[in-house]
Amino acid sequence: MEDSKDIRFNKSYESLSRDWNMQQLSDTEMQKAIENRDKSYDGVFFYGVITTGIFCQPSCSSKLAKLENIRFFLKAESAMMAGFRPCKRCHPVEGSTQMKTVIEVARYIEANAQNKLTLSHLASITALSSTSLQKSFKRVFSISPKAYQDAVRLRQFKRSLKQGDGITEAIYAAGFGSISRVYGEPSRNIGMAPKAYRAGGEGELIHYACRDTAMGLMMMAATRKGVCFVQFGDAQNTLLAQLNTEFPNAQLTVSASQDAPELDSWVVALDNHISQGAPRPDLPLDMRGTAFQIKVWQFLLSIKEGNALSYGEVAEQVDNVKAARAVGTACGKNKIAILIPCHRVLRSDGGLGGYRWGLDRKRTLLDKERNRR
Repeated sequence: MEDSKDIRFNKSYESLSRDWNMQQLSDTEMQKAIENRDKSYDGVFFYGVITTGIFCQPSCSSKLAKLENIRFFLKAESAMMAGFRPCKRCHPVEGSTQMKTVIEVARYIEANAQNKLTLSHLASITALSSTSLQKSFKRVFSISPKAYQDAVRLRQFKRSLKQGDGITEAIYAAGFGSISRVYGEPSRNIGMAPKAYRAGGEGELIHYACRDTAMGLMMMAATRKGVCFVQFGDAQNTLLAQLNTEFPNAQLTVSASQDAPELDSWVVALDNHISQGAPRPDLPLDMRGTAFQIKVWQFLLSIKEGNALSYGEVAEQVDNVKAARAVGTACGKNKIAILIPCHRVLRSDGGLGGYRWGLDRKRTLLDKERNRR
């Protein structure tokens, strides 16, 4: 008969063995575990449902989602970084008190994003010091509480615009206070620091994936911060050469489910937008460019689907009325097709102007968006 030490050892060994082999799980096996609500897989993997924005344990008793709406994750942190919220029914982060604290802080930020929230104030609602909260928050979300608040504000700003609010009203409703605070402050740029940008992505790991779409072969690439590259071309090796040119010192690797499940989901979501008219996915972006270029690209994210502005109008909105030509250059330097919708910028006479991926694609995108209005 086994004594208690042997039993504990065997259970620990089984758990470690399963953790060791969890990257070998197939989508079919994980789907079966969800259908059977198999508790033995709890903690081994998690799944998110894109229609609800929530992620769960495999044993969760919530209604089963359709397979095409499920995304698999090996860690709770990965699910949260992809934008999913923990389920309140199965509590996928229940095991970590610190994780729960960070989640509560994130929810507090979301509920009070329009207010000024200092790190010391956020720490006061927890049992953590300001330094511990900052470190714990960055460990879970890969960004600081302040950057998280900025992202929430920007999301609220974009939502206000989609609901028909004017730009000024949307800015103040989101808590920014001025146009320059939305588009102009370097601290709000999602991209890398200038020194790292000049280094060509040195020391970074970039995953990439290709997919055929209604507009041709598309390659998407992403860093740990978000999508940094979406391009169209005729062959994968040509697209890969372009990616290598943009990030000559980065480590490039093909996306695989066990390494970057989020990227595979993002590629499918963008393809569904292009090929089937699904909503444009609101994905995290890793913008890389000059301060002015990022300022322009951030503004482009606010242009409603089906609408278009001239280069001069965009220049006026980013507080530089004489920079129409520079706006055109920024659009031409955009490396993230469609997700940063530079196709919605036209010449002052209504002509298409230029487009990095060909005028036929630009015309097709605009026609599709106008028809969906």
